[in-house]
Amino acid sequence: MRRIRLIVSYDGTNYCGWQIQENAVTVEGTLTDALRKWLKEDIEIIGASRTDSGVHAYGNIAVFDTN
Repeated sequence: MRRIRLIVSYDGTNYCGWQIQENAVTVEGTLTDALRKWLKEDIEIIGASRTDSGVHAYGNIAVFDTN
């Protein structure tokens, strides 16, 4: 198993924050969905910090484990 580090930047205007929420579009949810499709694995992202709704980020760190 490998741990992958991501450095992500995003415009948070159209997101309801970083953390996954039911019935809301979030950065973590969008990123998780994209990585699961690409890797064909059930991954879980761990973010180093969170942003609130509408807040942008530059250089946010996240990690996930993959086979």
